[in-house]
Amino acid sequence: MAGIYIHIPFCKSRCVYCGFYSTTGLKLRQQYVDAVCKEMTMREVSAPIETIYLGGGTPSQLTPDQLRQLFIYINKVYVPHAAEVTIEMNPDDVSTEYAAMLLQLGVNRISMGAQTFDDERLRFLRRRHTSSQVYDAVRILRETGVRNISVDLMYGFPDETLDDFRRDIDEALALGVEHISAYCLMIEEGTPLYQMGVEAADEETERAMYEMLIDRLTAAGYEHYEISNFARPGYRSRHNSSYWNDTPYIGLGAAAHSYDGHCRSWNVADIRAYIAAIERGEFPSDCEELDADTHYNDRIATALRTCDGLDLGELDEHHRRYCLAEARRFLDDGLLDIVANHLRLTRRGLFVSNMVMSELMLV
Repeated sequence: MAGIYIHIPFCKSRCVYCGFYSTTGLKLRQQYVDAVCKEMTMREVSAPIETIYLGGGTPSQLTPDQLRQLFIYINKVYVPHAAEVTIEMNPDDVSTEYAAMLLQLGVNRISMGAQTFDDERLRFLRRRHTSSQVYDAVRILRETGVRNISVDLMYGFPDETLDDFRRDIDEALALGVEHISAYCLMIEEGTPLYQMGVEAADEETERAMYEMLIDRLTAAGYEHYEISNFARPGYRSRHNSSYWNDTPYIGLGAAAHSYDGHCRSWNVADIRAYIAAIERGEFPSDCEELDADTHYNDRIATALRTCDGLDLGELDEHHRRYCLAEARRFLDDGLLDIVANHLRLTRRGLFVSNMVMSELMLV
């Protein structure tokens, strides 16, 4: 068993780009935490839990008592063997007292959404923090004893130039954090950004920014271990790597997903419906059993995101033959290569990864 993901859907305010299930209504926090704790007892497993990840939403919107309650139940219900315990935080939620409390609970990794160091763009995104608060947050975390910090960056803003993004990269590097995730600004249907009618950056600019990102972070000693993720040696996200490595995990809370190696399940994306189902002692989820072809497609979509690639030895003969036959033209074109029996995207292949992966999948 890889780990536990707990979805905390509460936010003070909603960012314009966010497509995750979240709410700005905070009144149900305690009732929700009670329900998540009960769901833990309903999803008890005997295997050791290797990682714990509190994501959102904004997990740092929970009170210290609510977080303590979650960790009491985690340690009571599951086998406490977590080598990596991550919580997502907003920079403006970081304080010495809150950070010290997290360390006492066993949290050893903090993930913060910096997004950009341009205050005007932060206001455009409707982020609560300022660029100066990112620096303050990292300083406080270091002084408190946190030794594993990840920050998120965004690029591809309307009218953003290469020089603008270069400054953001340089600011992130100056923080000296162990992990950096970087994502192109996506305009997803249903988000405020989509409703605003904002146009995405052109493809040529996005590619140039991604090229620069790879070059500057790898030159600074970060390993480009997944399409959007960079880490100092030894600091890959263990929890997120489990998603890409086909390792089972439990998802707790509204809209959380679980995977046991054979079935995918997902909880209802509605806080009140989730709480009501748990209080009745019912699983608030739907489940899909994976056949061999679906599992193969999932492996293509996840393993090829990583620098390690897809281990061809893990495929049965039918799917291995199909994969290699479809991959041949991409191997010839230099978009894929095979190293130690692992099929991997090349540097050129990264820029057309969605196309390559979709072509390798079974219809």
